[in-house]
Amino acid sequence: MSRAAIAGLVSALAVLRGALTGVIVALALGGAALAGVLIAMAIFGTARAQPAPPDGLARASVESGVVLGFIRGPAAIFRDVPYAAPPVGPLRWAPPKPPLAWPGERVAAAPGPSCPQPMNPDGSPNLGAANGRTSEDCLQLNVFAPKDAKGAPVMVWLHGGGYAAGAGWIYDGQSFARDGVVFVAINYRLGMLGFFAHPDLAKAAKPIGNYGLMDQIAALQWVKRNIAAFGGDPGNVTIAGESAGGSSVLTLLATPSTKGLFHKAIVQSAGVWNPPRDPRASEVAQMAALGRAGLGRPGLDALRALPADRLAAIPGDYGPMVEDALLPRPPTRAFAEGNAADVPLIIGWNSGEDSLLGPGATSDQRQAYTDGWGAYARWVAAKASGGQPAWLYHFSYVGSRFRPGMTTAAHAAEVQYMLEYWGRRTPASMVAADDRAMASLMHGCWVAFAKTGVPACGSEAWPAYDPATDQLMEFGNASGLRTHFRKPELDAAMARASAGK
Repeated sequence: MSRAAIAGLVSALAVLRGALTGVIVALALGGAALAGVLIAMAIFGTARAQPAPPDGLARASVESGVVLGFIRGPAAIFRDVPYAAPPVGPLRWAPPKPPLAWPGERVAAAPGPSCPQPMNPDGSPNLGAANGRTSEDCLQLNVFAPKDAKGAPVMVWLHGGGYAAGAGWIYDGQSFARDGVVFVAINYRLGMLGFFAHPDLAKAAKPIGNYGLMDQIAALQWVKRNIAAFGGDPGNVTIAGESAGGSSVLTLLATPSTKGLFHKAIVQSAGVWNPPRDPRASEVAQMAALGRAGLGRPGLDALRALPADRLAAIPGDYGPMVEDALLPRPPTRAFAEGNAADVPLIIGWNSGEDSLLGPGATSDQRQAYTDGWGAYARWVAAKASGGQPAWLYHFSYVGSRFRPGMTTAAHAAEVQYMLEYWGRRTPASMVAADDRAMASLMHGCWVAFAKTGVPACGSEAWPAYDPATDQLMEFGNASGLRTHFRKPELDAAMARASAGK
């Protein structure tokens, strides 16, 4: 045995010894202590120095059993809570089924796996900000609830990542719990596992193709049935998302079967006027992609026998498909025809959406690209404004640690301010007072909207969008209300989109 292998074995034995010692001590002290040790092991592991333990335990009884979470400060936190059965075997590329029941208490303290997706070999976060383990058994969610909440508003967060990457566990909702909102972040199937049109599927059942979208709907149905167990109000649910998550929110607004599952919506950086995906065209493209991956034209049974990671690694244009059974019209058409769900809406974009472009783009191309995102957000706000109110925003704030080298807010830069949480990539030592002030402002807007349907925040009123007055709120180094913000440029972007350019 090599020296490295011996060292690894010694380390593993030390971990096991520490775990067994903790359990033996806890058994001597009683069940509550045992639960606390298990929670601490789930959160922190046993191989390194332990941070401070949780402030206490939290329990919630949902339809599948009892989940055992923990309390940290003002929040009761539950992670890796199943909202559907594992989509494996014959359930791969099938509508989600109800979650399986479990006996006793399920420890819900540590993040669960991400859905299968390409991960960076060095373990760093990928383009969807996910890293770590993946598993097809990933249809779970994370709940951050105010301690002792009763009838609290609920926000359900849909992550971004181009429908091919990302995970709900990345997003921390403790600040929402602190401010009286139950925050729920979900996983959904991604890439070819989430949005796949195969000839055998078209023959078998409807709806087809939109398995990731079906997961999102199943999670919202679970929230409606179970969120009261965490102190949430199923009659006051806001859906929110960024990038592909924002596009998902627009898609859910256009999906007839979601009626009654949510009552307000927030769309962050949802993109531009993309042509709707058609199942037949997706089928052709995806079968060709299977061929390029060396898989030929396999049948459905053969595909279901393949490792999930091999399918998740196949690149493609993934996302919701327009088909009669679930999504009869794309979001753009739904808003144009007045068929989208009529709920209060916040929608906006960032000043540096062009961060998604490659290094070869010119400055003019970059600005035109970003203006396309702004024109789309403004168009949706205008269409939505005929019913329940809509609010339009532009995020241009550049974090203090990036100045003066950076002058625009990159795609997804607003998320940490909305969460008022600095995440895994930003040490607290790098957060300045003006960064915290921006987070307090934006987070406060989102909290107020979740509670009341009106984003009352800061000292300046943020009026609902009206195409005639054309006002938006800019979250920037100098925040405030703007009238006719970049109107010539956004009008030009709108004209280009209308001409199909």
